Amino acid sequence: MFRLRTHCATEPYIIATNRQLSAMHPIYKLLLPHFRYTMEINALAREALVNADGIIESSFTPKQLSLLVSSIAYDQHWQFDLQALPNDLIHRGLAEKDPNAPHGLKLAIEDYPYANDGLVLWDTIKSWVTDYVNHYYNNESRNVESDKELQAWWDEIRNVGHGDKKDEPWWPNLKTNDDLVEIVTTIVWITSGHHAAVNFGQYTYAGYFPNRPAIARNNMPTEDPSDGEWELFFEKPEVTLLKCFPSQIQAMTVMTVLDILSSHSPDEEYLGETIEPAWQEEPMIKAAFEKFKGRLMELEGIIDERNANMNLRNRNGAGILPYELLKPTSEPGVTGKGVPYSVSI
Repeated sequence: MFRLRTHCATEPYIIATNRQLSAMHPIYKLLLPHFRYTMEINALAREALVNADGIIESSFTPKQLSLLVSSIAYDQHWQFDLQALPNDLIHRGLAEKDPNAPHGLKLAIEDYPYANDGLVLWDTIKSWVTDYVNHYYNNESRNVESDKELQAWWDEIRNVGHGDKKDEPWWPNLKTNDDLVEIVTTIVWITSGHHAAVNFGQYTYAGYFPNRPAIARNNMPTEDPSDGEWELFFEKPEVTLLKCFPSQIQAMTVMTVLDILSSHSPDEEYLGETIEPAWQEEPMIKAAFEKFKGRLMELEGIIDERNANMNLRNRNGAGILPYELLKPTSEPGVTGKGVPYSVSI
């Protein structure tokens, strides 16, 4: 599912951006870092990961139905507006709107690391996008509704990139600065924060395959005395368990893939790390980017502080990993932290 919501869902945005926005358009410049290497990694996935008889089909429970299951999930559940973190949390019953609560949301589970850290990152991204959009769309030199390139971009995302869903009532309008901010923030969040949260912890949580086996080769025995497997279960339960677990080759294959997918490359570009050259020439944009960078550095400290809080039992304690998936920066390799700009692995 995470590949559906990040890797696959990002492709229509990339195609529309390159087809409808000129390289000089401010929204093109804003989104470009968030699309780095995504089409390339998706092409590789189609060749060796989600292809027929590939790693997913041979090593995960749905097997040959894997892509069918993903397609059905997309058809029945994907909505653009629900890709925004606050809307996603509300839709899943994990939060409700509360103007007096931090970030305007009251969480159903107070100690929910993904939501706690994610909402800080969401607000940080939204603040940066707001400053950027309001600088370029000031209703004097440029207006959102009258920007033909921008309107063509959104029209293609909705009507061509998602032709099967083009008439759904939940699509946002693109008429005001606030509309543009919400749309762009959602795209940026999916390509950066959301992908980081669901991708870079895969090896940490599932590299030890009994913790999260990818496939069950046999059904567990039923309580039927005539079933030979039921008798074996009582005599040697470990044998029954091993017959159900993935085979050695399946476990090793998945472990190797998760190691690769969870790794940061040495040339990874992390959120807010490097300012685009064109923004250096714009004092207002440069200042907004520096504020964005500063808030990301602040998030690093917030996460460290939360992980040190012994009252937050979902973040530390015996057998609990510190939650660092949304810490903005990282070293190369498998680190379980770091938020790259783009879906690049």
